[in-house]
Amino acid sequence: MSESASTVSDAARQPTGPLGILSLHHVSRTTTDLEASLGFYVDLLGFQPLRRPPFSFRGAWLYGYGLQIHLIEREADASPLPIEPRRDHIAFRVADIEAVIARFQAHDIQFVERVNAGGIRQIFIADPDGHQLEFAVVPEPTRGYEGAE
Repeated sequence: MSESASTVSDAARQPTGPLGILSLHHVSRTTTDLEASLGFYVDLLGFQPLRRPPFSFRGAWLYGYGLQIHLIEREADASPLPIEPRRDHIAFRVADIEAVIARFQAHDIQFVERVNAGGIRQIFIADPDGHQLEFAVVPEPTRGYEGAE
Protein backbone atom coordinates (compact mmCIF):
# COMPACT_ATOMS: atom_id res chain seq x y z
CA MET A 1 0.00 0.00 0.00
CA SER A 2 1.36 3.45 -0.83
CA GLU A 3 2.23 5.87 1.96
CA SER A 4 -0.50 8.33 1.01
CA ALA A 5 -3.15 5.63 0.81
CA SER A 6 -2.20 4.29 4.22
CA THR A 7 -2.77 7.68 5.89
CA VAL A 8 -6.44 7.83 4.86
CA SER A 9 -8.77 6.32 7.46
CA ASP A 10 -11.47 3.79 6.64
CA ALA A 11 -14.08 6.41 7.65
CA ALA A 12 -12.73 8.80 5.02
CA ARG A 13 -13.26 6.16 2.33
CA GLN A 14 -16.95 5.88 3.17
CA PRO A 15 -19.40 8.10 1.21
CA THR A 16 -20.84 9.50 4.45
CA GLY A 17 -17.57 9.88 6.38
CA PRO A 18 -15.18 12.82 6.45
CA LEU A 19 -13.32 13.55 3.24
CA GLY A 20 -9.87 12.75 4.63
CA ILE A 21 -8.31 16.14 3.92
CA LEU A 22 -4.99 16.31 5.74
CA SER A 23 -4.17 20.01 5.29
CA LEU A 24 -4.13 22.90 2.87
CA HIS A 25 -1.23 22.24 0.48
CA HIS A 26 -1.05 25.24 -1.86
CA VAL A 27 -2.81 28.26 -3.21
CA SER A 28 -2.40 29.16 -6.88
CA ARG A 29 -2.15 32.76 -7.99
CA THR A 30 -2.05 33.90 -11.59
CA THR A 31 0.36 36.68 -12.44
CA THR A 32 1.03 38.93 -15.41
CA ASP A 33 4.52 39.79 -14.11
CA LEU A 34 6.30 36.76 -12.68
CA GLU A 35 9.37 38.71 -11.55
CA ALA A 36 7.27 41.30 -9.66
CA SER A 37 5.28 38.53 -7.97
CA LEU A 38 8.47 36.68 -7.02
CA GLY A 39 9.82 39.88 -5.49
CA PHE A 40 6.59 40.35 -3.54
CA TYR A 41 6.26 36.82 -2.17
CA VAL A 42 9.99 36.09 -1.68
CA ASP A 43 11.53 39.45 -0.73
CA LEU A 44 8.59 41.04 1.11
CA LEU A 45 6.74 38.05 2.61
CA GLY A 46 9.67 35.65 3.05
CA PHE A 47 8.56 32.66 0.94
CA GLN A 48 11.33 30.44 -0.45
CA PRO A 49 11.50 29.15 -4.05
CA LEU A 50 10.97 25.43 -4.64
CA ARG A 51 11.81 23.23 -7.62
CA ARG A 52 8.91 23.01 -10.04
CA PRO A 53 8.10 20.49 -12.79
CA PRO A 54 8.94 21.55 -16.36
CA PHE A 55 5.47 22.83 -17.26
CA SER A 56 4.81 24.36 -20.68
CA PHE A 57 4.13 27.74 -19.06
CA ARG A 58 6.17 30.07 -16.86
CA GLY A 59 5.58 30.09 -13.14
CA ALA A 60 7.12 29.41 -9.74
CA TRP A 61 6.47 27.33 -6.66
CA LEU A 62 7.18 28.93 -3.30
CA TYR A 63 7.05 27.67 0.28
CA GLY A 64 6.65 29.41 3.61
CA TYR A 65 4.69 29.21 6.84
CA GLY A 66 3.51 25.67 6.14
CA LEU A 67 2.00 26.58 2.75
CA GLN A 68 2.98 26.54 -0.90
CA ILE A 69 2.11 29.39 -3.26
CA HIS A 70 2.04 28.43 -6.95
CA LEU A 71 2.50 31.38 -9.29
CA ILE A 72 1.18 30.85 -12.81
CA GLU A 73 2.00 33.40 -15.48
CA ARG A 74 -0.87 34.60 -17.67
CA GLU A 75 -1.44 37.38 -20.18
CA ALA A 76 -2.44 40.78 -18.88
CA ASP A 77 -6.15 41.53 -18.98
CA ALA A 78 -7.80 44.07 -16.69
CA SER A 79 -6.31 46.34 -14.05
CA PRO A 80 -6.36 44.98 -10.49
CA LEU A 81 -9.35 45.90 -8.35
CA PRO A 82 -8.92 48.13 -5.29
CA ILE A 83 -8.34 46.46 -1.92
CA GLU A 84 -11.72 45.37 -0.51
CA PRO A 85 -11.73 43.16 2.63
CA ARG A 86 -14.92 41.35 1.57
CA ARG A 87 -13.39 40.02 -1.67
CA ASP A 88 -11.54 36.69 -1.93
CA HIS A 89 -8.29 36.67 0.01
CA ILE A 90 -5.72 34.51 1.78
CA ALA A 91 -5.43 35.24 5.51
CA PHE A 92 -2.17 34.83 7.44
CA ARG A 93 -2.10 34.52 11.20
CA VAL A 94 0.70 36.72 12.58
CA ALA A 95 2.25 37.25 16.01
CA ASP A 96 2.80 41.02 15.79
CA ILE A 97 0.54 43.22 13.66
CA GLU A 98 2.68 46.31 14.35
CA ALA A 99 5.73 44.57 12.85
CA VAL A 100 3.66 43.70 9.76
CA ILE A 101 2.53 47.32 9.38
CA ALA A 102 6.08 48.61 9.83
CA ARG A 103 7.38 46.26 7.13
CA PHE A 104 4.67 47.28 4.66
CA GLN A 105 5.30 50.97 5.36
CA ALA A 106 9.05 50.49 4.89
CA HIS A 107 8.36 48.99 1.45
CA ASP A 108 5.68 51.55 0.50
CA ILE A 109 3.02 48.82 0.32
CA GLN A 110 -0.50 50.25 0.29
CA PHE A 111 -2.74 48.60 2.88
CA VAL A 112 -6.22 48.85 4.30
CA GLU A 113 -6.59 48.54 8.05
CA ARG A 114 -9.83 47.68 9.79
CA VAL A 115 -11.18 46.16 12.98
CA ASN A 116 -13.78 43.49 12.31
CA ALA A 117 -16.99 42.84 14.25
CA GLY A 118 -15.10 40.48 16.56
CA GLY A 119 -12.62 43.20 17.52
CA ILE A 120 -9.76 41.75 15.46
CA ARG A 121 -7.44 44.27 13.81
CA GLN A 122 -6.86 43.28 10.19
CA ILE A 123 -4.41 44.51 7.55
CA PHE A 124 -5.22 43.89 3.87
CA ILE A 125 -2.79 44.25 0.98
CA ALA A 126 -2.76 43.25 -2.67
CA ASP A 127 0.01 41.46 -4.54
CA PRO A 128 1.22 42.89 -7.88
CA ASP A 129 -1.75 41.28 -9.66
CA GLY A 130 -4.38 42.43 -7.18
CA HIS A 131 -4.77 39.16 -5.24
CA GLN A 132 -5.63 40.13 -1.69
CA LEU A 133 -3.89 39.00 1.48
CA GLU A 134 -4.97 39.56 5.06
CA PHE A 135 -2.73 39.68 8.14
CA ALA A 136 -4.16 39.51 11.66
CA VAL A 137 -3.43 38.34 15.19
CA VAL A 138 -6.07 35.63 15.51
CA PRO A 139 -6.58 32.49 17.62
CA GLU A 140 -5.47 29.03 16.55
CA PRO A 141 -7.34 28.00 13.37
CA THR A 142 -9.13 25.21 15.25
CA ARG A 143 -11.04 27.79 17.30
CA GLY A 144 -13.83 30.03 16.11
CA TYR A 145 -15.07 33.30 17.47
CA GLU A 146 -15.20 33.24 21.27
CA GLY A 147 -16.73 36.62 22.07
CA ALA A 148 -20.17 37.48 23.40
CA GLU A 149 -23.10 36.77 21.11
